[in-house]
Amino acid sequence: MNVFVQSIGEKVLGGKKISFPEAQKLLQVDMSDLVDLIAVANRVRHQFVSEGIDLCTIINAKSGRCSEDCRFCVQSAHHHGVCETYPMVSVDEIVRAAHDAEEQRIQRFSIVTSGRALNSKDFQTVIEAARQIRKQTALGVDCSLGMISHEKATVLKKAGADRYHHNLETSRSFFEKICTTHSYSDKLTTIEAVKESGLSICSGGIIGLGEAPEQWLEMIFQLRDLEVDCIPVNILNPRPGTPLEATLPPSPLEIIKLIAITRLIVPNIPIKLAGGRETNLRDFQATAFLAGVTGMIVGGYLTTGGRRIDQDLKLLEDLGPHPRSGHEKRAAPVTVP
Repeated sequence: MNVFVQSIGEKVLGGKKISFPEAQKLLQVDMSDLVDLIAVANRVRHQFVSEGIDLCTIINAKSGRCSEDCRFCVQSAHHHGVCETYPMVSVDEIVRAAHDAEEQRIQRFSIVTSGRALNSKDFQTVIEAARQIRKQTALGVDCSLGMISHEKATVLKKAGADRYHHNLETSRSFFEKICTTHSYSDKLTTIEAVKESGLSICSGGIIGLGEAPEQWLEMIFQLRDLEVDCIPVNILNPRPGTPLEATLPPSPLEIIKLIAITRLIVPNIPIKLAGGRETNLRDFQATAFLAGVTGMIVGGYLTTGGRRIDQDLKLLEDLGPHPRSGHEKRAAPVTVP
């Protein structure tokens, strides 16, 4: 085994944190030693997280016409991409989608909306949907509604939501090349407001936006400092009409390397494969689980489709006897006001 990789593995397995320079050095591991890095990340995952693999699905509850100029996003009104555009869907439609998710034995259901923040009417729709989902199902309820105050996050929690999703997307040093209509500090403020409300926080980013590999690691160290509860890993799936439409994402094995290093930086935080996994990892999706991933988004994404859920379930079956509940326990139905 590569001596340096082995020493890092022993350090993390011994309960110590690795430094940024150590993570940078792991980027130099060549393909002949990549299997060593994967093996170490796999051991760390099994020691610190769980044997479980968790599934989450989303509903795009309000699509398009976004005021923000994120260069990767086809929903931005600043670009010329084409996506389905519609206002906030009804409470009934959101709840029906949640029931469909539960029937497929998915653990978490996320309500996602476009835009910087929701107006009062649309926010009330989300509140009522969260109440109904928690009363009628055993799903964990996530919300991804853009910028949010501590007060509104507290209202979400009282309604039955238990997690808020708000990606950093990339590192502070690269962020201005991706978005100019809000700042990195705005994102950090939202995350802190959510944490203060008692909601758990899901925050990650997108590999392949044009950032250097070191800048992905910079973001992961930031997330470690923020003590987030879950990290989704997206991989750019370039959308026609966006400024990044011609961007070439990293190769599958380069992505696997970044995932393995991420696991060593955050040994005890769930990592979920999200958008772009099918297009970019292709035949290496299963390898990502051996490199430290503990869950995935299934059933499609905001503006792009995924693959059939039965195909993802077959992937999990082929990986071995992993329980489907894992560290993210299914919530019991509760009485909410």
